[in-house]
Amino acid sequence: MMGIPKKNVILVTIDVLRKDMVGCYGGGKGLTPFIDSLQEQCIWFIRNQAAGPYTQASFPGILTSSYFLEYGKPMRLSPQRTMVSEVLKKAGIFTVAYHSNPYLSGDMGWNRGWDLFYDSMKDPVEPMLPYIRGDKINQKVINWLNSYVSGDYNPFFLWVHYMDVHEPYVPEKKYVDMLYPEITMSKPEMFDLFKTYVLKQNVANPEKVETLRKLYEVHVREADTYVQTLFKSLEEKGVLKDSVVILTSDHGDEFAEHGGLSHHDKMYSELIDTLLLIYGTGEAGECNALVSNVDISPTICHLFGVEPAANWEGQSLLPLDGYASKGAFGEAIDMKSKQGGDMDRDIYFYRKGDLKLIYRPAQDCWEMYDLKADRAEKNNIVDSHPEAEGMKAILKPRARRWEKHG
Repeated sequence: MMGIPKKNVILVTIDVLRKDMVGCYGGGKGLTPFIDSLQEQCIWFIRNQAAGPYTQASFPGILTSSYFLEYGKPMRLSPQRTMVSEVLKKAGIFTVAYHSNPYLSGDMGWNRGWDLFYDSMKDPVEPMLPYIRGDKINQKVINWLNSYVSGDYNPFFLWVHYMDVHEPYVPEKKYVDMLYPEITMSKPEMFDLFKTYVLKQNVANPEKVETLRKLYEVHVREADTYVQTLFKSLEEKGVLKDSVVILTSDHGDEFAEHGGLSHHDKMYSELIDTLLLIYGTGEAGECNALVSNVDISPTICHLFGVEPAANWEGQSLLPLDGYASKGAFGEAIDMKSKQGGDMDRDIYFYRKGDLKLIYRPAQDCWEMYDLKADRAEKNNIVDSHPEAEGMKAILKPRARRWEKHG
């Protein structure tokens, strides 16, 4: 059981970070030494599921405890959704956000409920680096901490999002040299590799795909240093001891495991399985429960002793012995082939234990995998497994819910 909640809650999200890149989740390449060092002070959830395979589909789960297609065609953030920032601000918690993802910008409606909201949309970027780097995000956070945390201060909720693992995979040389000094490509060459293979979904050359994966791994190592800097800054300001930190990712990335690159409308583990660690509760250890990122906002409210929003789908992960797994769901549409997304190419998943069911209504196509026996999700058992029909009966009513919203 948890002790008395800490004063602050800090949510750190790392865009497109695959769970299997993290050492404490089995990643064996030493890409996340700092995050791994936190393991003995964290509760780490080994079966956390994203609510979708890309930012627009996953982040409604994280910050609004709701699913992507719940309120009709997902252009901007629906006013029917309730942001965790809105709930906390109403309760007197100071709310702060720093990120550089255009899909989560104020223009898209994600600035609701924040006392301070930075989304970088007015800052210049370039094609080879289309986001604000983590070191600059950290500096903005540190500047805010220096101005806010002095003497007695009101409790705060801080959300920090790092984009640095994200394509186009053009890392700085100093980070390349940490892992793969044999890679001597120039930045234009890296960018050409991205344009030639990732943008065109070209997986015909395994060697090029492997190089892309290595550049991605370099970015993972880079992001780990930013998390380390953030923790060090929180500790130096005396804030860390009074805070709970939740660390997660919105989704993963594909490197030809299922015939593609990047992260699109697929529901396989390389995109859906995400890390989730909670630091600073006084508890530590592995949690085997099947959980979802829709549970993050209710958990944040629990830590503050604030009632969750009535329309949220998830439940608090804490206390651990009070969590009742209901399975995990996710949904998405094709966001690449049609401006605004193709609602007729929707896809859904339902996971129960180690069984995962995937459904594409337009093709009436079903897939089912036993993740314990088939971690790579290559053997579709939907026509032979005795639980398939029961799981179909649970998932099918969730499909096309958006039609009732027009």
